[in-house]
Amino acid sequence: MRAIHRAKYGEHPRVARALGSLFAHAAGAHVALPDLLVPVPLHTRRLASRGFNQAHELARAFATAPATNIVTRVRHTPSQVGLGRTERLENVRDAFAVPRPERVRGRGIVVVDDVVTTGATLAEVARVLHAAGAREVRAVALASAPIE
Repeated sequence: MRAIHRAKYGEHPRVARALGSLFAHAAGAHVALPDLLVPVPLHTRRLASRGFNQAHELARAFATAPATNIVTRVRHTPSQVGLGRTERLENVRDAFAVPRPERVRGRGIVVVDDVVTTGATLAEVARVLHAAGAREVRAVALASAPIE
């Protein structure tokens, strides 16, 4: 857990990349390569403060060029830490968009995230991808955590 926390909050993209390599090796046999591998996006403000997107670093272990800008975070949301399931669902509602639906229409997509607690973020990303016409949306995550 300490390494995951450092990868997410400690400004250590190399830790995220190392965890991504282990993640890809362990999950590789179970994750068929999709048409698109999409990391959960950060809002531009959070990306600026963190300096990198840990989900993107994890996705790079599966594919050298994950599909960025397929899904964008259009609304800055407070951290999910400390929120229950209902609050998490509300927090991410309408926070994502697919700016160019033609890029996902009819395609199989795997969404990559770092930690899943309630699945609210992944569910919202999957919802906008399906609404844009994705044929299939699956998700992989490095870890799961209990609700605080």
